[in-house]
Amino acid sequence: MNAIPAEETMAAETFESLAALWRDSRLLLRWDCPFVLPSWLRVWWDFHSAGMTPLLTGIRHHDELLGIATLMRQGDEALFMGSPEVCDYFDFVVVPGKEPEFFRGLMAGARRIGIHRLDLGPVRADSTVCRDFLPMARNLGCTATAEAVDVTLELDLPSTWDDFLLGLSGKERHEVRRKLRRLEGAAEVRLRVVAASPAVAGEMDCFLELMRLSRPDKAAFLTPERAAFFRSLAAAMAEVGLVRLFLLDLDHRPAAAALCFDHDGTVFLYNSGYDPSFRRLSAGLLDKVFSIRESIAWGRKRYDFLKGAEPYKYRLGGREVALYRCRIELA
Repeated sequence: MNAIPAEETMAAETFESLAALWRDSRLLLRWDCPFVLPSWLRVWWDFHSAGMTPLLTGIRHHDELLGIATLMRQGDEALFMGSPEVCDYFDFVVVPGKEPEFFRGLMAGARRIGIHRLDLGPVRADSTVCRDFLPMARNLGCTATAEAVDVTLELDLPSTWDDFLLGLSGKERHEVRRKLRRLEGAAEVRLRVVAASPAVAGEMDCFLELMRLSRPDKAAFLTPERAAFFRSLAAAMAEVGLVRLFLLDLDHRPAAAALCFDHDGTVFLYNSGYDPSFRRLSAGLLDKVFSIRESIAWGRKRYDFLKGAEPYKYRLGGREVALYRCRIELA
């Protein structure tokens, strides 16, 4: 196996130092998804860290920060900090153009502290892991594999709502318009977009109840521990201005809710729910349609439906991005 030059250094970070780095726009770091942001990581760690050791590290070339690895350690293996049950996908936080130096430093530093294996996933097909790290590791003689595990769906947002509708198939465009007319003719419609931290906290009971009502599997998933995690997560992400909670009221009753994160030009649909008594009016689907409409009005560039191949995502124009679990043997 070829030796890796030790020109880069790997140093420990904390949740607090990561938060300072996230706020420093001069660093040009790419925090591509909510699941690697400091506020998210802190809450996840508080609820899910049993048996793990944090391995939050910055990779530097002299004094220049190349990127951040938001990892955790279990024995001689390192994984992304997070879990697929509540985190849709991950990636490293790297300054664009600095990927080769970053990964060279990561590999050398991991070996120095006794990490023999990296188990990285899920990651997107266009992640730095798949695009840069796997080819580099293989070129250096490491065993590196990628296994397809799921898909995420996303939508490039046009500049106007009309252009969004025109981008749908003729059948789906007709269905969206028909459902909207039916909704407006059947009930008094009010969409509320809640973003301020105290208001988000005040609406989480409503959101969680709509989640439970919407599907048996969501009710089973939403244990008391996970409900507490959702509340803490929403509070932490609202505090840094990233929560957009879309609440659809029909005839003054909560009908549907969608918890989204608004980050770096993309709106991420994290979870949702609706009252089945409003199923005839497609309340759950139309709440998501309204969230797309609002995202376009805000000038966002992308709408990420996140993990899972539910049919409605395709009907609303989503395109698949493969998700992989990647393993790299360093020993």
